[in-house]
Amino acid sequence: MKIHKEGYTTIVLAILILSIINFLVYKYFPLLILQIIIVLASTILFYLILHFFRNPLRNVEINNKHIIAPSDGKLVVVEDVFENEFLKEDCTQLSIFMSPLNVHKQWYPVNGKIIYSKNHKGKYLVAWHPKSSLENERSTIVVETEQSHKILFRQIAGAVARRICNYSKEGVIVNQKMEAGFIKFGSRIDVFIPKKAKIKVSLNDIIIGGKTILAEI
Repeated sequence: MKIHKEGYTTIVLAILILSIINFLVYKYFPLLILQIIIVLASTILFYLILHFFRNPLRNVEINNKHIIAPSDGKLVVVEDVFENEFLKEDCTQLSIFMSPLNVHKQWYPVNGKIIYSKNHKGKYLVAWHPKSSLENERSTIVVETEQSHKILFRQIAGAVARRICNYSKEGVIVNQKMEAGFIKFGSRIDVFIPKKAKIKVSLNDIIIGGKTILAEI
């Protein structure tokens, strides 16, 4: 299992803390059944941490007509909205909810040039809360394609997620194979798509980052 770079520090800390706990239990609590339980619990917890920070290498197919899913998860919102941070126009919003068991790296949904990248401080409402898109800790990225389509997507922290890693820098040329960022421990991604785009997914669909086609433009 390949591990994402954002997990290195967490994994080292987990090894240190779990080792100390197991040593103290072994030294001061000689009850065998308790020691076995602690070892098993530590093993399961450590596996879950490794599983969370896994970094799958996916064969992403570049296609200028497709808006691909920037992350794994479940499609929880499909609605028409007015995007007022940057686009200032009516769009279709697609929201992908990521549980702690999903892969948490993000890919760019389209090929093009990053024309906007901004981090916002905010709250930590549960990721499916309707106001989380505007009030939570979040990062907003806009990519302009060669055909002048502007696609905005937003990394949103949730009640558990406390750190958003945004790798986007304005002026950089990106493509769908490239990694856009990472969010730790459960979160949400909003994608704002032009009204004229043809939506290819439905509410409650299971989404695969870098693979699922959200829409055609």
